Amino acid sequence: MKRQKRFTSRLSLLVLLGVVVFFLWDRYSPSAPPATLDPIIGQIDRIIIEKSQRRMSVFQGETAVRTYAVALGFAPDGDKVMQGDGKTPEGVYKIDRRNGQSAFHLSLGIDYPLPEERARATADGIDPGGDIFIHGQPNGRKNRDPIANDWTNGCVALSNTEMEELWSVTPIGTRVEIRP
Repeated sequence: MKRQKRFTSRLSLLVLLGVVVFFLWDRYSPSAPPATLDPIIGQIDRIIIEKSQRRMSVFQGETAVRTYAVALGFAPDGDKVMQGDGKTPEGVYKIDRRNGQSAFHLSLGIDYPLPEERARATADGIDPGGDIFIHGQPNGRKNRDPIANDWTNGCVALSNTEMEELWSVTPIGTRVEIRP
């Protein structure tokens, strides 16, 4: 009887140890590498950014060919009104410049502010701001992971790998719709 109790006790301890090891391994083991996506062939002609979803979709015609998670301005709710408000603008814009020497890993300029946004700001006696970009992470940052929260001054940020892909398929003149 004593022998059976000791065996049961050891078996229970072994099972408990196995469960603990399983949960620790599941929680702290390295994650699998990201799935490799097929490259986007050709150029895109439209970008839709949904601020509330922190999502950017890129299109060829009516087909969404890629969707990215994005970070926005540090105060993302609402439309950009003035310089320094931390908001990402809302509206329909175009890519109007490319900067491979940006302070961030590549950047695609958005033609904000539009003439009507500039006129509204002038009437209100404020500076509408400018230099709104879609860009990667800050250059010189040691951590390769993207910054997880909204951190830009009004721009739209991607991981560096995603930005490289977007950069390679986005021509000047591409339509950018930024939705609330």
